[in-house]
Amino acid sequence: MNIGEAAKASGVSAKMIRHYEEAGLIPAATRTESNYRVYSTNDVAMLHFIKQARRLGFAMKQIALLLSLWQDRSRSSREVKALAREHVDELNLRIRELTEMRDTLDDLVKHCRGDSRPECPILEGISAHCH
Repeated sequence: MNIGEAAKASGVSAKMIRHYEEAGLIPAATRTESNYRVYSTNDVAMLHFIKQARRLGFAMKQIALLLSLWQDRSRSSREVKALAREHVDELNLRIRELTEMRDTLDDLVKHCRGDSRPECPILEGISAHCH
C-alpha cells in the first residue's frame, strides 16, 4: 500500500510516517520504480504500535526500545515491565508537578479581583519567583 493508505490504516499521518523513517524509528519503506513508498501490513502494525505508545506518552527513545522488544520474541517481559514502570514513575512526577502548578495558579486567580485597579496578585505571584 502507498503512504496515504498506510496512514489511513494506521491512524498515523503521512508526515509522521516520513518523520519516523527519517528518525530511524521504522525502517525505510521499499520503493517502486517510480520512487513511491510501499508499505506492508507489518509496517502498518508497527505504525499502529508507535501511535499507541505515543498515546501513552512514551518518548521516541523509549518507543524505539519498546519496538525492538516487541519484535524480539525471545525477550523476557522483565525488560518491558521495567521500562513501563519507569514511565509510570515519570508520569506520576509530571502529574504532581502539574497539580502543583494548577493549585498555585488557582490560588492566585482566587486572590485577583479582576477589576480596573492595577494591583494584580497573579502578576505579583509570578514575579515573586523572578528574584
